[in-house]
This record gives sequence, structure tokens and C-alpha cells, in this order.
Amino acid sequence: MLPILTVAVIALLIAADQVIKIIVLNNLAPVGSIVVIDKFISLTYVENTGAAFGSFHGYTAVLSVFTALVLAVGLIYLLSGKIKSKIAYWAAAVVIAGGTGNLIDRIFRGYVIDFIEPLFVKFAVFNFADILVTVGAFVLIFYLIYEMFKESKDSKKEGAKDE
Repeated sequence: MLPILTVAVIALLIAADQVIKIIVLNNLAPVGSIVVIDKFISLTYVENTGAAFGSFHGYTAVLSVFTALVLAVGLIYLLSGKIKSKIAYWAAAVVIAGGTGNLIDRIFRGYVIDFIEPLFVKFAVFNFADILVTVGAFVLIFYLIYEMFKESKDSKKEGAKDE
């Protein structure tokens, strides 16, 4: 049951990402940019042919192949049942959904549609899929750090018992 639910949630997040990007393409691309909240955030249409923050600009094919491989391995591992923590499991699913959303853009458009631009700080323009990847990755990293500290603490307790 869980693999079916997982695939459904991933598919729903990918669909949401693609619908948002179609809306942006149809409505924002013609005007370029709209300030949503002055000095805070705008919607700015950007065609990103690179990776995060525009790195690897122009290497769309290489990025697509690499991303597809990483996502395939991640999805296989996710559905294998080897991830026991629900937090880690769902964080990985969210990362896979976001990565797939951007991969679809690279394959079918040759670029990723970015549109969220913070105005209060000099930062890259990003999209919903980027948010999924970032949030999922941060949750996974914090969970893994928590688990490392927990295991370290538990092993110290067991070491004290053995003395």
C-alpha cells in the first residue's frame, strides 16, 4: 500500500509543479516580472539552462542524464523498503518529486522554468520543484544529524553500562 501511496504523492507533486510552470509560461513569460510584495518578492520569468543557481549553464543534456540516473536510483531505493524512518522516507519522496519536475523541464523544454524571486536578498530565481528538493534535503539532513547524535548518545550509555 505504501509504495502506491508514495508514487501517487510523487505524481501529485510533479503534476502541481508542471501546472504551475504552464501557468507561469502562459501568463508571466509575456510580461517578464510582477512584483508581488514590494521589496520582498516578485514573480520573474527565467529560463534556466543550468542547475542550481545557474551553475553548469548550457550542460542541459549532461544534467538531464545525471539527474535521471540519480532519481532512478533514489526511487528504486525508496520503494525497496530499506528506509525505515517515515521522516527520511517522505523527505526522499519530496526530493524525488522536485528533481523529477525539473528533469521534465530539461527534457521537454531544454531549460527549467524559474519564477520566484526574493527581493529582500540577492538570491537566485527558483521554482516550486526547487522548494521541494530543498525542503526534502534539509529535512533529510537534519534527520540524519539527529540520528547520528542519538546513536552516539546511546552508544555512550551502553559503554558506561559495560564498565
